[in-house]
Amino acid sequence: MPAPSADFIPHRKVIRAWLLPIVKKNTVYALGLVVTDLTLFAVLLAVTVLLAWPVLQVLAGIAAGLVIGRLFILGHDACHQSFTPHRRLNRWLGRLVFMPSLTPYSLWGVGHNVVHHGYTNLKDFDFIWQPLSLQGYQRLPVWRQTLERVYRSGWAPWLYYALEIWWKRMVFPSRRLMPARRRIFIIDGLLVTCVAAAWTLGLVYAASATGQSVLWLLCVGFALPLFVWNALIGFVVYVHHTHTSVAWYDNKADWSEASPFVSTTVHLTFGAGVGTFLHHIMEHTAHHVDMSVPLYRLKQAQALLEARLPGSIIVQPFSWAWYARTTSACKLYDFEQRCWTDFEGRRTSQA
Repeated sequence: MPAPSADFIPHRKVIRAWLLPIVKKNTVYALGLVVTDLTLFAVLLAVTVLLAWPVLQVLAGIAAGLVIGRLFILGHDACHQSFTPHRRLNRWLGRLVFMPSLTPYSLWGVGHNVVHHGYTNLKDFDFIWQPLSLQGYQRLPVWRQTLERVYRSGWAPWLYYALEIWWKRMVFPSRRLMPARRRIFIIDGLLVTCVAAAWTLGLVYAASATGQSVLWLLCVGFALPLFVWNALIGFVVYVHHTHTSVAWYDNKADWSEASPFVSTTVHLTFGAGVGTFLHHIMEHTAHHVDMSVPLYRLKQAQALLEARLPGSIIVQPFSWAWYARTTSACKLYDFEQRCWTDFEGRRTSQA
């Protein structure tokens, strides 16, 4: 089939048909990933407790945070029902691997599957890293303007995710942010609360049993892994949809015409096996085109899309210089001119 031109993207059903030979789930492989990552997480937590050398404990805590990210990506797939062919198994596996990140499964499913994937980069619908307009920014109180500057400084993706996503929308969210009240939301909230309590109490007991400082073990065995996890997920969701070539929309008709499942996502490429370590979550266009593609087939799906849609997919090699340029340019958004601006409203990207 000839590849379409850069200014023409076929209907989503057509593109999904291209991926049908790839969308095949493997239960044994998926379970192997779960066992591997849970084992890694358990070993690293044990290291933070049993090896009473501060440097090794800190390194183990950092590594545990990165493995929480891997486990979360498995749960993300399970929540999309793309991990195994079995819906009930996906639900239980998803809840299991979401526990280390203290993520309520059902609430994540609503915010991510329904809202983010349903309305990617549509203002007042997709809330993840939604940019403010200059007018919206100027209407904020000074303290909130300052917080927005911190969020978009490039140094605080962890703070953005921890406050704006996890705290406000995942931990017993208010009726204003989550008008629907379902019994399963409360159950999942209580589940992660119990996990957090058991985790911290276990570290308190371990500190007493090994003669170590309770505060120190709570820092390296609980706070540090969760900090690293929040920094990782905050960074990942930022770079997935923030780029000087990525547009945001405040008009649903314009958004629909822009083929947002392709045009609003970024394929960020890395070297040295980083993409593989992150379970190929950075092959993000393929994921938005078809959420049923398992993570262990995303690399193949992304390559197919880039071959058939040349010029239509944003492929960005990662570098810290690129990240610094992006965080410097992408402060506010002009929805009329459809370009990024700085906090003074000066254009920083092409329309």
